[in-house]
Amino acid sequence: MGCFYVAFQVTREALREAVAAVRALGILGLNVTMPLKTAIVEHLDRLESTARFVEAVNTVVNREGVLTGFNTDGAGALNVLTEARINLEGEKVILLGAGGAARAIAYNLVHACGSLAILNRTVEKAVALAELVRARGEARVAARPLTQAALAEELRDSSLLVNATSLGMRPLEAETPVPRELLRRDLAVFDLVYDPANTRFLAEAREVGARTIDGVSMLVHQGAESFRIWTGREAPVAVMMRAARQALPP
Repeated sequence: MGCFYVAFQVTREALREAVAAVRALGILGLNVTMPLKTAIVEHLDRLESTARFVEAVNTVVNREGVLTGFNTDGAGALNVLTEARINLEGEKVILLGAGGAARAIAYNLVHACGSLAILNRTVEKAVALAELVRARGEARVAARPLTQAALAEELRDSSLLVNATSLGMRPLEAETPVPRELLRRDLAVFDLVYDPANTRFLAEAREVGARTIDGVSMLVHQGAESFRIWTGREAPVAVMMRAARQALPP
């Protein structure tokens, strides 16, 4: 049986009817993007563990009218890091942000790295996320405000820096979450922003010789996880990556 992947624009007000149409038409699955990743939760029948923890869904599977929500952001991020041969075992990771994507990534990172520092402009959200993930893995987890002083201190012994904030995304492309002077050559930098793919953050990291990974890789790999969930097959990641890079602005 052939499958087709098409895009629909759905408003928050029409979300209930859109989900009902998924059941009525027998649509096998769908992706959900902002701002509906949280809103769709109440319309689903089940949530897998990551989606339940993150309280946000980006992938839905329809099995005979039973809709199950998944969140593939965290698994997608780990797959990107594995593909890039970034070693996490015993290493310290800094995660910027405490929103939905950051929650999913923290959920997965806490099982893979040695220690995790979560920095967010609203420090209370960082503290809440740290408390949630601390018991889920063996990594040491700390929460700090996203300030230059805290960044400078945490970066001294970190090997990976992940930006899960919107800083650098259009129309904020002139902004960066980390001042250039804090970046260094022996650091790996992963920016989840994919529009534009070449953010100021990544450009300045490359200027100092740091290893960089852009958000297009994250976009493709979380989509590949969705494909695997829907079909039970491995996704053609290389084909997806070429198509994404052709379609998205540099």
